[in-house]
Amino acid sequence: MPKLEVVAAEPAPDLGAWSLLRAAAEEAARAEPHLATQMNAVILSHNDLASALSFQLARKLGDAELGAMSVREICRDAYDADPAIVAAAEADLHAVSERDPAIRSLLQPFLYFKGYQALQGHRVAHWLWTQGRETLAFHLQSRMSELFQIDIHPAARMGSGLFLDHGTGIVIGETAVVGDGVSMLHGVTLGGTGADRGDRHPKIGNGVLLGAGAKVLGNIKVGDFAKVASGSVVLKAVPAGCTVAGVPARLVNCPTEPAPARTMDHTLADIVYDFVI
Repeated sequence: MPKLEVVAAEPAPDLGAWSLLRAAAEEAARAEPHLATQMNAVILSHNDLASALSFQLARKLGDAELGAMSVREICRDAYDADPAIVAAAEADLHAVSERDPAIRSLLQPFLYFKGYQALQGHRVAHWLWTQGRETLAFHLQSRMSELFQIDIHPAARMGSGLFLDHGTGIVIGETAVVGDGVSMLHGVTLGGTGADRGDRHPKIGNGVLLGAGAKVLGNIKVGDFAKVASGSVVLKAVPAGCTVAGVPARLVNCPTEPAPARTMDHTLADIVYDFVI
């Protein structure tokens, strides 16, 4: 009897966000004919993620003062000048897909999740800010705050691969910096502690998890892969890899798990260190 030859299966192709988004839109158009027009207009009629994203932001952010066509032109100018904006938007899509068990495909964040949409609008507003076009940047910030209840100052620096879960009530101040791979839930505030000007807002490291309602106040550092429990008020620096909880926040675990923003694990250790950070 001849020996069977074992042939290794070829690995599945590593599809980018755009390919996955188009496939999901095609399936949705077939399954729900009432939404076929939307799928075609927003996604299927476009050749790349930048084109579709500029269209989506335009239809959301356009208003009587700044029409949809003008918003789309501004977005395309930003994407052409800085392709890293689109790369960050793609990384954000993958982050939502990886960390949110509720989604069925990339359609949900792209079309319906205000955390994702506000973040992409902010990226354009931040580009305008860096070009000295502050009034237009403020206009987009105001529009996004009205629509999404998410208020991110256009000067704030946001990393890539971010997940703003639910999003409602997130406030991020002018001099705040958010690293790559961060996850934050609704009600998070990255704010100041007074009326002083200058560098006055938090610096959030890579891979940090900020629970719902967490308040991080002042020009303080939250180290890489730290975790801030829901409802905490953080007034002092948080060491990398540590978990803090409470009002005011106290250390509850050091080190914490290696990738809290990816696992979205909001549980706390049983042992609480009895000192304020």
